[in-house]
Amino acid sequence: MEDVPYFITVQEALEIVKRTPISLHQEEVELDRCHGRTLAIDLVSRVDDPPFDNSSMDGFACKYNPQATYPLTLPIQGIVAAAPEGEERVLEHNKAYRIMTGAPLPKGADSILQIEKCTLDNNLNTVTFLEAPKPHFVRKQGENLKKESVALVKGTKLTPSRVGLCATMGHPTVPVFQPLRIAIVSTGDELKQPGNELQRGEIYESNSYGLSGLVRWMGHEPHRYEAVNDTMDALRETLTRASGECDMILTSGGVSMGEYDFVRKIMEEEGELHFWRMKIRPGSPPLFGLWNETPLFGLPGNPVSSHVVFRMLVAPYLRHCFHTSEPAELRLKAILRDRVKSTQDCVTLRRVQLHFSDQGVEAYQPRHQGSGNLESLASADGLTLLQPGQSGEIGQSIDVLVL
Repeated sequence: MEDVPYFITVQEALEIVKRTPISLHQEEVELDRCHGRTLAIDLVSRVDDPPFDNSSMDGFACKYNPQATYPLTLPIQGIVAAAPEGEERVLEHNKAYRIMTGAPLPKGADSILQIEKCTLDNNLNTVTFLEAPKPHFVRKQGENLKKESVALVKGTKLTPSRVGLCATMGHPTVPVFQPLRIAIVSTGDELKQPGNELQRGEIYESNSYGLSGLVRWMGHEPHRYEAVNDTMDALRETLTRASGECDMILTSGGVSMGEYDFVRKIMEEEGELHFWRMKIRPGSPPLFGLWNETPLFGLPGNPVSSHVVFRMLVAPYLRHCFHTSEPAELRLKAILRDRVKSTQDCVTLRRVQLHFSDQGVEAYQPRHQGSGNLESLASADGLTLLQPGQSGEIGQSIDVLVL
């Protein structure tokens, strides 16, 4: 333990964990199945977007004449629909084409007037322009994307609009990173599964369910294991099985200084411990290391602490491994309306509710802040990001992590 970094800053902890990245694997996935996945390469467009000059309005296409006066009547040469065409249409001198939104612009046309600013004769042979046509109603070829240009970079989280962009670029499939299998192991003799009757001294095991949701939020596959009793043998067996079945391990509990904190003990004696304890409140006892070459994050047993440490340590690590900045919580400024207890040496993350007013975003702390009070997190809108020594007095403008 003498050489293991102890009680370090959040930034120092992040630097340590990022030195041990996880090996990633790619797979080619159809667009219907790639929502929420992370792009594994820079994606290049196979076409110009749009692939041809086209109309952004239903109306009439013509050649703009700066000497013309309006109203102006022109013969209608034909109609152009948003559909495949065998050959390019060519606009004749002093004529107009009826054109639909998205239809290819005839050669020689450079402007469009929307249909509601035109009148047609009874036989639909001529159109009268009530004002000058507009060149900005023409969508130019390649104005959105050029062929061979990179539109989505490696590490991009594929949202619905980005999946649509993949299709726009001509890709029926895309290469994405395979999600990680992440083991979740809660520890403690006092833990019982929800639905069973509690005896005195027992509590319902909840951390694995919350951590499972956080893992899914990050785009990975949680694998919850049965809660482990407080013995070295039981913990060793479960960790060894998890390291063989999963890419990463999250434990909950057993990392503090108690007699039965076996996660810390087994990592000190049999694992490869990279650091223990971090300057954060709540959640100071976490550790990180390797068990059988598998990255292991030892999270605190108090439920609020386990959530906080996941967001401040595990999630940034996963984003780093996947070359992405997503998903991540929004950060904003808020004015404190209740006093928040800060610390001199730790980043302080208190649960707050946010309200929007004429004065801006206001942060209130309506619940007691015990790290075992999961309801206070469930009812919160955000977490304060008070830096060491920063004031938590009423009226202070602070950073908030929006949940």
